[in-house]
Amino acid sequence: MGIVNVTPDSFSDGGKFGDAGAAIAHARQLVAEGAGIIDIGGESTRPGAEPVDEQTELQRVIPVIEALVGSIGDVEISIDTTKPAVAEAACRAGATIVNDVSSSLEAVAADRGAGWVAMHTLGPSVSMQDDPTYHDVVFDIATYLADAAERGRAAGVSRIWIDPGIGFGKTTEHNLDLMANLDLFLPIAPVLIGASRKRFVGEIHARSDGISGQTGVTDADDRYEGSVALATWSAHLGVDIVRVHDVRGTVHAVRVVNS
Repeated sequence: MGIVNVTPDSFSDGGKFGDAGAAIAHARQLVAEGAGIIDIGGESTRPGAEPVDEQTELQRVIPVIEALVGSIGDVEISIDTTKPAVAEAACRAGATIVNDVSSSLEAVAADRGAGWVAMHTLGPSVSMQDDPTYHDVVFDIATYLADAAERGRAAGVSRIWIDPGIGFGKTTEHNLDLMANLDLFLPIAPVLIGASRKRFVGEIHARSDGISGQTGVTDADDRYEGSVALATWSAHLGVDIVRVHDVRGTVHAVRVVNS
């Protein structure tokens, strides 16, 4: 799953593909590099991000979806949103998967005959990293996602994925615990993992580079190796979809491991 953020403020590529033309060109490039799904989002969900209104989000994503439908072969389009109206409009425009940070849009996915990704997060983006606390992060999130998957099945969704929500209301230790135990999520439903360029990857890079100081984290565009490694690890454990910025490197790494 290749990431296309049609936003000014996403943590890694915010502003790079903010207009429809740039986003469409980037999506086609990701398809050429081997993406099987293009994930289009019009609202940043990075830690601390403020929400955008429905109309703004629609204006960002619908022209991109409409331009891509029918021009990228059998590659699927997913809409990354928490808003029912945006999910519905995106599916009418040609999206076939609802990538749902809120785990609340199963009825929309069922009604539109779309696949549904139920993700775990710990509250809204603006506050989810304030003090993330769990009794047992793996057990707590697995329980949450099992309930979400059951709701999706009951609603009539035919294709369901669960996403532990790496970086969404988790510390670095939480993220690493989840990554180490991805196999425990597989019996619930097919799994999607999005660890690409997340802050904890930058923290691990900084440690390996001997970087200290105030931040102790590398920039988002300097997290390539760790991102590819985590995506490859996920695929090796049986994860169904990896959501990534760096499609070409990830595709090649996964093919090497699977050969």
